[in-house]
Amino acid sequence: MSQNRRTPQTILSTGIAAGVAGGLAEVVVVGVYTALTGGSAAAVARGVAAAAGIGIGIGAEGLGASAAAGLGVHMALAAGLGVGLVALRPRGGPLGFMLGSLAAVWAVNFFLVLPNVSPGFVHLLPYAVTLASKLVFGAAAAGVLALLAPARSGLRGGLRLPAALATSHP
Repeated sequence: MSQNRRTPQTILSTGIAAGVAGGLAEVVVVGVYTALTGGSAAAVARGVAAAAGIGIGIGAEGLGASAAAGLGVHMALAAGLGVGLVALRPRGGPLGFMLGSLAAVWAVNFFLVLPNVSPGFVHLLPYAVTLASKLVFGAAAAGVLALLAPARSGLRGGLRLPAALATSHP
């Protein structure tokens, strides 16, 4: 079987890898921004947990939610988003598709979803920082796709997933 075929197994494993890379890239952007401005990355992570309903009813506005819970929610959502984007991605270079998709995800999140679900979350960071973090997610995810499926990405290079990740287990 060709490494570049789109099987559910390759979509899942490649999507998780791309999503985790993108999620980690976002964490780095938020961490750098908050370190440079004296903000709190932990407060952003607690905001993610509170927006997901974790910690509701524990303190004011979900302040009982932990930063670790927020990071877990963020990474789970990132992995899921990665799988969805890999499943929907057309053939060709991944960068344009990923950047466009993540810009759309950002717009939906910050202008439709979050103002209704967690209005305070949209003000934790400037819009420019949150958009930049999503675009960095897209670039990181595209980089993973270029490494894992170079023939489909149109880029040179390539990397195979470890056998334990590339095969399904009954």
